[in-house]
Amino acid sequence: MKFSLGPVQYFWPKTQMQQFYQQAADSAVDIVYLGETVCSKRRELKFNDYMALAHMLREAGKQVCLSSMTLLEAPSELRELSKYVDNGEFVLEANDTSAISGLQQKSLPFIAGAAINCYNQHTLRRLVAMGMTRWVMPVELSQQWLASILGQNESSAIRDKFETEVFAFGHMPLAWSGRCFTARSENRSKDQCELCCIHYPQGRDVASQDGTQVFVLNGIQTQSGYRYNLVNQLPSMQGLVDIVRLSPQPEGTFDWLNKFKANITGQAPQTLSKTDSNGYWLQLAGMASGH
Repeated sequence: MKFSLGPVQYFWPKTQMQQFYQQAADSAVDIVYLGETVCSKRRELKFNDYMALAHMLREAGKQVCLSSMTLLEAPSELRELSKYVDNGEFVLEANDTSAISGLQQKSLPFIAGAAINCYNQHTLRRLVAMGMTRWVMPVELSQQWLASILGQNESSAIRDKFETEVFAFGHMPLAWSGRCFTARSENRSKDQCELCCIHYPQGRDVASQDGTQVFVLNGIQTQSGYRYNLVNQLPSMQGLVDIVRLSPQPEGTFDWLNKFKANITGQAPQTLSKTDSNGYWLQLAGMASGH
């Protein structure tokens, strides 16, 4: 079982991003994903900056993958995507079917991100035929569902052709919109947002009328209110999951990485906070936390 760091979902200053990835280079993580996946206006790091980080991380012994945008809305974003498709060195995590199309046209392998709607063995087989070498399971699905889909005849026949990765730590990306919720929360329009999301390094919390945190707003992205945390479910992943993904947080990411690695076989279970959840993996309500 390997561990990965997904792309940073929030808008952090360039110096913070560079410091984070230097920590990643010095950490025990196996795989690192790089790239802006939420909003094209977030330009603290440009393509060449990500490539420089990719080279640094590769020299540190990490497997490096680039990640594409999840919702593309303009020709300029397609032109930016082409730089990632044509980077010539690192495999791309495709978070939108336009990325898959571009990669397939060039006969390049790719990783299917969790935002790609892959819910059955027929889709898995089709993606493998198109060049998929790794599949990130949609975040809302369960361990039982994963076991079922991988056990189907069409999936088991090609199981050696792709790796399975599971989002296991962080606020889950649930939806994307043409509107920017962070800008709206400050009474700004999307076009005049003034990049205000850089002031919210963990997004903006949204609570229900009874005070329960139900969502996190992160630009055009809506995340789960509770932090998803499958550290105690690692034993149930044996034989099913090849890669466990942690989503970068402003604080504590590498401490949690070490906790995950220590509990691969269940020898170091962790006490979860009241705002941690694991419901989807256990086929419970998403905000629930079971054993």
